[in-house]
Amino acid sequence: MTTFRPKYITFDCYGTLINFQMAEAARDLYGAQLDEARMQQVIKNFSAYRFDEIMGDWKPYAEVVHNSLERTCKRNGLEFRDEDAKMIYERVPTWGPHADVPAGLARVAREIPLVALSNAMDSQIMSNVEKLGAPFHAVYTAQQANAYKPRFQAFEYMFDMLNCNPEDILHVSSSFRYDLMSAHDLGIKNKVWVNRGHEPANPYYGYTEIADISGLAGVVGL
Repeated sequence: MTTFRPKYITFDCYGTLINFQMAEAARDLYGAQLDEARMQQVIKNFSAYRFDEIMGDWKPYAEVVHNSLERTCKRNGLEFRDEDAKMIYERVPTWGPHADVPAGLARVAREIPLVALSNAMDSQIMSNVEKLGAPFHAVYTAQQANAYKPRFQAFEYMFDMLNCNPEDILHVSSSFRYDLMSAHDLGIKNKVWVNRGHEPANPYYGYTEIADISGLAGVVGL
């Protein structure tokens, strides 16, 4: 990708910028009961059910966590407790950024407005964003859009709020399933994949790969 100076750099938040710790939360709940192979299966199922839960009509993220954990427990023969789902949900605002994020964001924020598009509740997200170490022009949530990514409605809400088009932005994410596949289909030509090890590379979707956010400034010629 040639150097592109977008009107906005838009970001996925959890996983890409914030150190997303759902697996650690599940391990805290069930790790003492399970051997490592079964624990890895629980983590895998919990991730998959969360994705499935956000594909339909919008519902509060507490319900997403509750339902996906309940389904995971049922599949793996574990006792489900409401208070366990609540504990995981309440941890979300306490999570902070990956170590590379504050300095990497601060470098580009001086020149290009930063925007977050997150599968979050309004009551959660600002606590996380405040930990990122750089100013954000705007923060948009699934709650505001009435849709979770990867649904197009979430991205379209962002375009409408920014009064911009897909070709005006650079979208940054560590996830193909949640972000970069939809971004491709919506005509966001300029994309960055942050390779956090969550998913394998998929060159079909046309992106610039960086190892962490410290590489973002070079992508936009800073």
